[in-house]
Amino acid sequence: MGMSVTISAATEQDAEQILKLQFLCYQSEAELYGDYSIEPLTQPLDSLKAELAGGTVLVARLGEEVVASVRGLVDADGTARINKLIVHPRMQRHGLGGRLLDAIETRLSEGGAAKRFQLFTGHRSEHNLTLYRRHGYEPVSKRRVDERLTLVTLAKGATAGAFVASA
Repeated sequence: MGMSVTISAATEQDAEQILKLQFLCYQSEAELYGDYSIEPLTQPLDSLKAELAGGTVLVARLGEEVVASVRGLVDADGTARINKLIVHPRMQRHGLGGRLLDAIETRLSEGGAAKRFQLFTGHRSEHNLTLYRRHGYEPVSKRRVDERLTLVTLAKGATAGAFVASA
């Protein structure tokens, strides 16, 4: 019988594992868009540590190994911005991304802080778009970054079925 995956708050000790996993996970995005200079591939460790200190970062562990992670931060207006949802390639397509998305939404909603959730992905990232739609997110805007990439922003209300478009 295999080990089960556990989800918990990340600590500063997780920073290096998260950064290595992020580098691995964003290779496919870089290939998809023909751009290996994207921020997730160039983010320095100090920047990630600042995110750990200033926002909500969750990790999924298989034993001691960090196999997935997600970050989020609630703005003053109640918009919870979720980003860098990553799952190790060998762990993808087994529901872990959805579990992490549910967990970060729950965490960011504590105390009524989040009024709405917002995230973004590239227009060609079909697996991401499918996951987000399956979890109730709807496209609210698109922004062309360059000839290769258009970012799609998706959002949903913090209460079930309460979609709020405020992109």
